Amino acid sequence: MNAPMLSFDEAYAKLLDFVRPVREIEQIDTFVASGRVLAVAQRSGLAQPPMDNSAMDGYAVRTADVSAIGTRLRVSQRIPAGSVGHPLAAGSAARIFTGAPLPPGADAVVMQELCEADGDDVVINYLPRAGESVRRAGEDIALGAEILPAGLRLTPQAVALAASVGLAQLPVHRRVRVAMFSTGSELVMPGEALPPGGIYNSNRFLLNALLQGLGCEVADFGIVPDNLGATREVLRKAAQGHDLILTSGGVSVGEEDHVKPAVEAEGSLDLWKIAMKPGKPLAYGRVHGAAFIGLPGNPVSSFVTFLMLVRPFLLATQGVRDVAPVALLLRADFDWPRPDRRREFLRARMNAQGGVELFDNQGSAALNSTVWANGLVDIPAAQPVARGGTVRFLPFTDLLD
Repeated sequence: MNAPMLSFDEAYAKLLDFVRPVREIEQIDTFVASGRVLAVAQRSGLAQPPMDNSAMDGYAVRTADVSAIGTRLRVSQRIPAGSVGHPLAAGSAARIFTGAPLPPGADAVVMQELCEADGDDVVINYLPRAGESVRRAGEDIALGAEILPAGLRLTPQAVALAASVGLAQLPVHRRVRVAMFSTGSELVMPGEALPPGGIYNSNRFLLNALLQGLGCEVADFGIVPDNLGATREVLRKAAQGHDLILTSGGVSVGEEDHVKPAVEAEGSLDLWKIAMKPGKPLAYGRVHGAAFIGLPGNPVSSFVTFLMLVRPFLLATQGVRDVAPVALLLRADFDWPRPDRRREFLRARMNAQGGVELFDNQGSAALNSTVWANGLVDIPAAQPVARGGTVRFLPFTDLLD
């Protein structure tokens, strides 16, 4: 494939066009639904709150009965949360607690700090307004309102919202099934003796953790030696029952890079070489019905290409509607006078002064830079950056969510 490099935006758009979302839907308990993708929009079968209730501990009153500071009213009832009072008689007050239903006739709650209990009476040292400290029925959620849209990746607060309206189960897309393997005869697993020329396989740990963080079902096919036959055999096995095959290493054009020709032999290669740094030799294709994405072998390249391209691909495959990361426009506390002709994603950290600083070593093997950083600076191709200018910052809090 001798086509020119695709721009990052072209590659991003093409990858999303290639997505085949999972169709199977599972009904699961709301209690364990966080992180899953909602398949069907959810509506509330009740108003929230279901009735007017008190926003604080205090006294429910008729505002017409409190004409002056120091008004004395008889305490006619006590209404804790979980109980229902009776109609409030004129000239009386109800001792009420946060969340308790407002008794009929009352139109305000006076917080207890502004009142003084005196035997069976209460002295109101405040002039309340109608509706004060009252949460109206349905003010948070109206009966029948959509509370959670289809395609939402459920957060802890989303499952709490579902539970608050009584939804014990939620329909979600099944998890995306990913087969992964690393290529390279030089790779050794931590805990094993490191031979001359060997390196520990960090990408296996990196990609497994990233996939698990996105809620994927991961099948690890281990390390494949630099051999065309072995690579083809593993590709055939990995394609069985999986939505995506994800590899690291072997997608360049060296004599020992066998992933690209193996994919072409077993399936098709539809995308290769992207004008981004790090991460140029990313490849996309299909192998026996499964999508294939091959990442570069350098650990930082694998990390960046996963966040910027694999993550949105997987989210869209899960059924997520909005997969674009959020970018912050921040002040550059660095100079970048010699930009690359490719779009660059630099390891960076937002500092306490509200600016962004770069890690000193932007090499694609400097894995420690990914721990030091708390995001990436997105620099357009051939665009220098001067200290004090504005840059797009992509925080890891969004990219790793």
